[in-house]
Amino acid sequence: MKFLNKYTFQTPESVELEFTLAGIGSRAYALFIDYIIWGISLFFWLIAWTFIDSFIRDIFKNIVGNNKILDLWLFSLGLLMTFLIYVGYFVLFETLGQGQTPGKKRAKIRVIRDDGRPVRLPQATLRALLRPLDDFLFIGFFLIVFNKQEKRLGDWVAGTLVIQAQSPVKSQKLKISKDAKRLAKELLQEADFSRLLPEDFAVIREFLHRRNGMSLTAKNKLSIKLALEVKAILALEKLPIKKMNSMLFLEAVYLGYQQNYSSHSEP
Repeated sequence: MKFLNKYTFQTPESVELEFTLAGIGSRAYALFIDYIIWGISLFFWLIAWTFIDSFIRDIFKNIVGNNKILDLWLFSLGLLMTFLIYVGYFVLFETLGQGQTPGKKRAKIRVIRDDGRPVRLPQATLRALLRPLDDFLFIGFFLIVFNKQEKRLGDWVAGTLVIQAQSPVKSQKLKISKDAKRLAKELLQEADFSRLLPEDFAVIREFLHRRNGMSLTAKNKLSIKLALEVKAILALEKLPIKKMNSMLFLEAVYLGYQQNYSSHSEP
C-alpha cells in the first residue's frame, strides 16, 4: 500500500478533483479520540441511568407483579439507549459537522461521499450502524489496509470515503482582477463562507485554472452554472448573479474563501 493514496473523480461540471485518502494511522487516531469522548459520555449516561432505573422501579413495582419482567424491560431499555448513544454520536457529528467528528477534526480528516459531496444523514447512519461489525476482530482495519480506496465495510455500504481535510491552495499562476478583489471584500461582509466546503472550493479553483483551455461557449456556460450553484451555497439571494460577470464572481469567491480561511486559521 502506498504511503499516501490518492482518489480522483470527475464532478458533474466535468472538473476533475483529486483527494488524499486519510490512511489507517489518521483514522485510528481519530477513532481513539472519539472513543474517549464517547466513553466519557457513556459514563455519565450510566450514572444517570441508575437514577432513572430506580425511579422507574418505584413507579412500576406495584403495577408489575413479576420483577423478572421488569428487570428484562429495564435491561433492554438501557441496552437500547446505550446503542443509540453510540450510533448517535457519530451520526450527529458527521451529519452536522461536515463529515467530521471531534476526533476526525483533531486528526484533520473528514468523510465525504464517493461523488465528493458532503455526507448526509443516510450515509452517516449506515456508517455508524456498521461500525460495531467493522470493529469486531478488526475487520475494518484489514479492509482499510488491503483496498486502494481505504474503505471499511461501513464506507462500502454507505458509499463514502475518508480523506485528509484540505486547506485552500494559493496559486501564483492564477490572475485575479482588481474588480474581483474589490468584490471579494464585499462578499466577506455579506456571504457565509463557512457554508462553502473544501470540495466546492476545489471545483472553483480547478475551473479557474483550466478556463483558458476551454472554448468560449463552454467556459461561459460552465461559469454561469458554477456561479449560480455557489450563490445558493453562500445564501446570497440578493446578489444579482445574472447581471454580473460570472467569471468575476467566481474569482471573488475564490479569493474570499482563501482570506476567510486564513483569518479563521490564525491563533
